[in-house]
Amino acid sequence: MGVAGTGKTTIGPLLADRLGVPYAEGDDFHPAANIAKMTAGTPLTDEDRWPWLDAIGAWAHERGGLGGVVSSSALKRSYRDRLRSAAPGLVFLHLTGDRALIEERMSHRQGHFMPTALLDSQFATLQPLQPDEAGVSVDVAGGPEDIADRAARALAAPDGVRSADPAPTG
Repeated sequence: MGVAGTGKTTIGPLLADRLGVPYAEGDDFHPAANIAKMTAGTPLTDEDRWPWLDAIGAWAHERGGLGGVVSSSALKRSYRDRLRSAAPGLVFLHLTGDRALIEERMSHRQGHFMPTALLDSQFATLQPLQPDEAGVSVDVAGGPEDIADRAARALAAPDGVRSADPAPTG
């Protein structure tokens, strides 16, 4: 989970590979109308998101007991609750990062429908993971392989770590 540009599509497959489970791209679950709205620079409403979240939840439910990684912004607690209602064992990986870094990365993406202009609305909507939610947060500073390694370690921690080790500095 995370705002646009945090690397969900890049980190997701890397993490799935490390965990030995399949990966599903959350954007593939969007109906065409949602993609058209975002391409036009219009933020989605909750009503736009419900069918998308239900489709992701159904995929996660089918993977119950088998494992899998699926990307989704899941910016609000209510969105994560909806996903958990379909697949109660979900554990969230919140990719976090500095707004300037994320905007810079978004500006270099090619062929993606989400414009940089919607980043502010993403941050305004974001409700970070709460202590009672199963999941970890990982900073997206660093390269994809490093981020995926830190995410895998955080998710594998036996003590239910809420946050991964900090991103390397320097």
